[in-house]
Amino acid sequence: MIASALTRPGERDRWIVKLGDIDWMLVALLSMIAGAGGLMLYSIAGSSMEPWAADHLVRFGIFVVIMIVLGMVDLRAWFALAYPVYFLGLLLLLGVEIAGDVSLGAKRWLALGGLRFQPSEIMKIGLVLALARFYHATSADDARLSWKLAIPLGMIGLPAVLVAHQPDLGTAILLSSTGLAVMFMAGLSLRLVMAGVAALAVAAPAAFMFVLHDYQRARVTTFLHPETDPSGAGYHTLQAKIALGSGGLLGKGYGLGSQSQLNFLPEKQTDFIFATLAEEFGFVGCFAVLALYAAVIVIALRIAMISHSHFGRLAAAGVTSTFTLYVLINAAMVMGLAPVVGVPMPLLSYGGTVMMTVMIGFGLVQSVKVHRYAEVTSGKGALL
Repeated sequence: MIASALTRPGERDRWIVKLGDIDWMLVALLSMIAGAGGLMLYSIAGSSMEPWAADHLVRFGIFVVIMIVLGMVDLRAWFALAYPVYFLGLLLLLGVEIAGDVSLGAKRWLALGGLRFQPSEIMKIGLVLALARFYHATSADDARLSWKLAIPLGMIGLPAVLVAHQPDLGTAILLSSTGLAVMFMAGLSLRLVMAGVAALAVAAPAAFMFVLHDYQRARVTTFLHPETDPSGAGYHTLQAKIALGSGGLLGKGYGLGSQSQLNFLPEKQTDFIFATLAEEFGFVGCFAVLALYAAVIVIALRIAMISHSHFGRLAAAGVTSTFTLYVLINAAMVMGLAPVVGVPMPLLSYGGTVMMTVMIGFGLVQSVKVHRYAEVTSGKGALL
């Protein structure tokens, strides 16, 4: 009621009130993570802002403004755009199959005019929005266990299969895991979850033999025994472990990481930047950055919990699930606890497309916070 009264004087006052409702602690935490990424990119480039650190920080500055603007967009507008964004992402993924650009043996990019991008990044947001909208109009009994569960499973499975075919196993795992997380949070029966896990365990050997590409099978076997191919498939994992172990408690010091400075560590600016952090700042530095990630996750989940609309709760929780999976998969990959699947550490790693997806996602989370009292209905007249 107070918020409603404050917004009556005019459009300008309403936007000022919305700006005040932005979660600035979340903005600060995301900025600290991106700042840490800038410091590491400066270090691994030999104390130079080029070629990575300057781009990284400028991009973040642009995207943080976009996040704040998106946070003030009415949650009902996000609701109205949910299915269109999902189907646009699906259409673009089909476009990749037909006319995608091939890079490093994978067809993941689409070029439209002078713009070159990965449609799978759009799908990460589109899938969360579409599932949140679907479950917003679904009863608790149907969300728990019914034939209608085939609909969200299809919504998850179709883009995941298209992305896996590119091939991009890391993103396919992210899409599938995020989608299943949203289904679980929407009320999916625990017995059905356990049955699904059992079925996945049974199907895993067949999928390993007949679904995965040769290089993907090599990553899995090398993950189990990296020392069997130290200069080939096991190189990434072994070098990351050396960097992690050599950092010790406090690290070797800023700019003194031999694995990254001497280029032993592959993909040091993207997938394995966390290993560089461990080498230069040790266990303490890693713990500090992971604590920042944990704080972001806790705040985002709290925002999901206080939303009055089911759509808002599931949308914010879905975005948070994607972010959490980024962190967990990358950290496990760097520590040798999971196969190398090409998932970067969000905001710490260099890369504009992933940063864009993460910041748009947190723009949605901010919108849920700002419009936490908004009533989102399924009626056509209440969408915009």
